[in-house]
Amino acid sequence: MSHPAAVPSAPDADPRTDLDTITARLTDLQRGDLPTHGGRTLAYVYDSGLDEVTALGRAALAQFGDSNGLDPTAFPSLQTMENDLVGLAARLLHGPASAVGTFTSGGTESILLAVLAARDGAPHAGGTRHTSMVIPTTAHAGFHKAGHYFGVDVIAVDVDPRTFRADPDAMAAAIRDDTVLAVASAPSYAHGVLDPVPHIAALAAERGIRCHVDACIGGWVLPHLTTPWAWDFAVPGVTSISVDLHKYGYTPKGASLLLHRDPGLRRGHFFASAAWPGYTMLNSTMQSTKSGGPLAAAWAVTSAIGVPGYAALAATAREATLAIAAGADGIPGITVVTPPDATLVVLVTDGSCDVFTVADEMRVRGWFVQPQMTYAALPATLHLTVSAATAASVPEFLAALAESVAAAQAAGPVRVDPGLAAAAGALDPATLTEADFDGLLQLAGLAGPGSAPGEGGGPGASGSGSDAGPEAGGIRLPERMAQVNALLDVAPPPLREALLLAVLDRLSRPTS
Repeated sequence: MSHPAAVPSAPDADPRTDLDTITARLTDLQRGDLPTHGGRTLAYVYDSGLDEVTALGRAALAQFGDSNGLDPTAFPSLQTMENDLVGLAARLLHGPASAVGTFTSGGTESILLAVLAARDGAPHAGGTRHTSMVIPTTAHAGFHKAGHYFGVDVIAVDVDPRTFRADPDAMAAAIRDDTVLAVASAPSYAHGVLDPVPHIAALAAERGIRCHVDACIGGWVLPHLTTPWAWDFAVPGVTSISVDLHKYGYTPKGASLLLHRDPGLRRGHFFASAAWPGYTMLNSTMQSTKSGGPLAAAWAVTSAIGVPGYAALAATAREATLAIAAGADGIPGITVVTPPDATLVVLVTDGSCDVFTVADEMRVRGWFVQPQMTYAALPATLHLTVSAATAASVPEFLAALAESVAAAQAAGPVRVDPGLAAAAGALDPATLTEADFDGLLQLAGLAGPGSAPGEGGGPGASGSGSDAGPEAGGIRLPERMAQVNALLDVAPPPLREALLLAVLDRLSRPTS
């Protein structure tokens, strides 16, 4: 497919024609993307089903897209909206009068800042900043990213193998003298269950360390549901909570909040520098310049829906979640891993088929569900994030799931050659060259023909978007991913990480 010509600069050119061409190209590029609305994409996106509210959010996003959150005195509207959102969240999460918060670009940034604040605010760090945090193995990977960025050791503790919840006693035993933070999930993304926050917060308080509750995915839903125990600021010892608005707040991306019990706890992630002749840099987040669009959109959407509206949406999503869980348990070949505490459902097969093939079959039927790979003793699973907009299509979803499981059973589980699996287990990613990675990617069925290191995509590699699949930047993306995922599943995590980073590197190369 030919690429659109650049916008002409000739005086007699018709700019309208060229704008139409660009708009058409954008639409064409988007054809290969997952649908963001309609409730058929059960990961990555969230849909309230309220079309007018969605349109309001997009309008606010555009209206404030050029505003800059770098300086609250230049754009005071942004500070007002941020304070409004923090106040709303603090009330929902039983925050004390001293609670403060910061608007961030997403859950990972909120997690990063929580870890940074704990590291730099630790009274016993001794000025060396050599610290550690204790997390359950089911905690979001953002905590590992924070540890990598900020030099904080990550002590990951196995969860209870029966309930998939964090084990407070094991976490307590793992705390070291340099530990500054204990983490709980509300709920965990991988299994959709609520960690025992009261116990974890109590052990953190007893040891004089902070306790962060990662409620990025559940924080805007759980306040409206019955939970097995308290999990927010109502629990003594909880010092900070992250909650995403672009998840079950149903706001445009990226929008998240990091709340602290008091201003002193937040100070560690504020940054100021007057060590240059320009303006004094003053930041509350990782970013300096940041568009006011996501903040304004979040403010508009949350204002339009309101707390009663969110309670209704949470009930709708929860009912759909329970219906999907009950229906899936009735399909031969799959079962629900554990009863869901919120709006996430996780499925496992009985060995008659594999989750990777089931995911492929669901994609053919117009549904995106997310396969999760084996981790330690935890099996490969199928993750479903249920939005309010999915509720109306639950019968259709369950019918597609039953068909997909039957098709996967007929095909049989994907098998990886034992010799290949053994060879993968013996590889040290640190010793592999670019040529080695190219060979491994080709073996995995991911390398485009003729690609070579440093070439930015081999011959025949096309542009991005609808004509990018199956190949872009020297990477060939098959329509069905089961065989690739099965091979990645048997690879040790360090090799899996290295291979996927190699894929990302090759996808992120210009193709012209």
